[in-house]
Amino acid sequence: MLHDHHYTVEQANSIREWVAERVQRIRRVQSELVALGERASDAIASLDPDSGGSYPGRAIAPALVELSRTMSELDAVDIVLRDVDRGLVDFPALRGGEEVYLCWLLEEDEISFWHEPNAGFAGREPL
Repeated sequence: MLHDHHYTVEQANSIREWVAERVQRIRRVQSELVALGERASDAIASLDPDSGGSYPGRAIAPALVELSRTMSELDAVDIVLRDVDRGLVDFPALRGGEEVYLCWLLEEDEISFWHEPNAGFAGREPL
């Protein structure tokens, strides 16, 4: 299995608002970085994880820290953000003893679909 934590439909639905807040935060930070244009691209490209990284500059560093922190929050609870722009989120779950994903778009009122790990969004099926 790919994930340590698995959600029931009820559990996943109960944290949708928390997840949506983080996705919105990631969207906002992504927009900030896009608005900085080439400055952000160059700074991100110059980060070297083998040397501990470099300081990307005052305008860019806070956005990168916020992006990293927010992504880590989702990762810590095994929630998979598949597409920031579409707001596509997967919650690991078990179905018949097999790992699957509960699939949710932020615009949907509740989680109503699932798919097998290799099926992706195109393989969504109603619960």
